[in-house]
This record gives sequence, structure tokens and C-alpha cells, in this order.
Amino acid sequence: MPSIADLSRRLADQAEAVCRTYLSNGRRSGGYWIVGDIQNTPGRSLFVRLYGERAGRWADAATDQCGDLLDLIAAARDLSLADACAEATRFLSLPPLFPVPSATRASSSPAASHMAARRLFDAARPIAGTLAEAYLRGRGLALPPDLTALRFHPACRYRDGPSLQHWPALLAAVTDNDGILTGVQRTYLDPEATTKAPLADPRRALGHLYGHAVRFHAVIDTLAAGEGVETQLALATVMPALPLAACLSAGCLAGLVFPPSLRRLYIACDNDPPGYRAATRLRDRGRAAGLDVRLLWPAAKDFNDDLRQLGRTGLAQRLARQLVPDDAARFLLFPAAV
Repeated sequence: MPSIADLSRRLADQAEAVCRTYLSNGRRSGGYWIVGDIQNTPGRSLFVRLYGERAGRWADAATDQCGDLLDLIAAARDLSLADACAEATRFLSLPPLFPVPSATRASSSPAASHMAARRLFDAARPIAGTLAEAYLRGRGLALPPDLTALRFHPACRYRDGPSLQHWPALLAAVTDNDGILTGVQRTYLDPEATTKAPLADPRRALGHLYGHAVRFHAVIDTLAAGEGVETQLALATVMPALPLAACLSAGCLAGLVFPPSLRRLYIACDNDPPGYRAATRLRDRGRAAGLDVRLLWPAAKDFNDDLRQLGRTGLAQRLARQLVPDDAARFLLFPAAV
């Protein structure tokens, strides 16, 4: 009978297979498996590292739970430690379901993934006049003239098991507070319909996302943080000078690293349970750090939906009721001007 430490190490070697078995409602995104929570709820709050020295380690940004894959099996199946060890032993006796060659593991190290993200973003071009711009405009989004965080790649690789495809993609640069690129999100696009590509996983991430964000404008003292790029660009449509951060998921939103100069944080919430949990977790962290934190709530699921349903005037009116009056005067294009 292997020791608990041996079981944990052997599970980490099969991290993706473990996740596909016990967290089947999640999906792989770069070097992580992402799911809603330890009960296998669909969503994006719980992250499991798939490769590298910390393979198998997981954390739920909405609840602060964390552990290794043995803990995950125990919690997912509501087992005692002894029963979880027996379940893990049974699982590991199977032939490898998703073997990962050693060369792939080496190339998935944090440094290598950062370099790959940098190369991918450098190979892309500005989005003006491209399918990526058409996709965003189709969602009612007016793009800032100095937009540098987004680019377009005409033939970005998409691997689905043994199949390798190429699709046009909108690329979003993920950076830390010093402006260093740490990752890239790819949104694969359908060139015929100007929508997301008809893929099982049309969004994928590369590199290190947690704690970082896609950023629009440098932070002086105020920031609005939210989940999706489209959500934040909707805010930019009526508040073009407000610094914005798109964290790309509920889990990453909850773990955002605060810029040193930040004094007031607005959280652009997604109107669903994972969005609420992430927003309240970030709110509590911000207030503990001495920040003035305010939640912005959309009428629909997110602010891009609000923009499309209410128009710019309606969205501006809704935000005017939620902003600090000084910030409304400072940032908001008032209804008469939109």
C-alpha cells in the first residue's frame, strides 16, 4: 500500500486525468483545470495546476479552500481520508488516461508558458480593421483609440486531443502591475459569422493569469475590475478614461493583486452565483487592505448585456446611480453626451 505522500505524487502525475474524472464539468485552460467548485459545479472559481512543481495543487478563490488532489477526491466524493486513499489507489491502478510526455511537462513550466505567451502576442497585429474588431463592434463595443492590450491573430493554433486546427483569434494581453506580460487569453472567432468560433472551448488561456489582468489605462488612484474583456470594454464605452482591469474569470477576479497607488476600487460584478462570490471575496480583501470598495451591478448578466439591451444612454444612467458622485463627474459620459 503506497503512503499518502506517494498517492499524492502519483495523482499529480495524472492531474488532468484526475480532473477529467472527478471535476468533469470543468475544462482545461492553459496549464490549469477550471471549474466552479469542489462539488463539480460548472464555473470558473476553482483552479487546479496541471503541470510543473505544483502540479495537483488547487485553490478555490471564492471560498479560500485549497489542497492537493487527494484532498480534492475526498471532498468531491465526500469521503473520509481512508476512503479517499482507497479511491485514489483504485484510480491509479488504471492505465494512464491522459499521459503527459516529460517534454510537454518541461515546456509547461511557468517561465516557458510566459515566453510562449509573449511570442504569440508579438506574432499578432493590432485589431483595427480585423475580424477581432468586427467581433467586438458586433457586441456594441466602441474601442478606445489607444488600445494596445488587444491584438488579432489570423491563424491561431487550437488543439483538441490529437487534432490541430487553426482559427482566427482575438488575443488579450494579461499583465502584472508593472506592465510585464504574464499570459494571453485567446478568443477563437468564426470568420463567417463574426462570433466566437463553434468550438467546445472557444476561449483558452496561456501563461499565468491569477492575480493579473488585461488592463486599459494605467491606475492613478481608481480602478474598475471585472471578469471579461467584453464587460470591461462595455464600461469603457461610457467611461473611456476610467482605468479598467479584465481578470478573465471569477477566480482570477477574486485574487487580483492591488496596484500600489489604488485608493478606490469598483468591482463590475457578473450577475450569477460565481460572480457574486468572487466580487464579495475581492470586496473583503480590498476593505481589509484599506481601500474604498464599491460594487457595480448590471441589470442583466453582465455590463456588455446591459449595453446591448439598454444602449449607451441606459447604461450611463444605470452607472450614474452607483458611482461616487465625484467619480461620475470625473469619468462618466453623461446621458446628454452619449
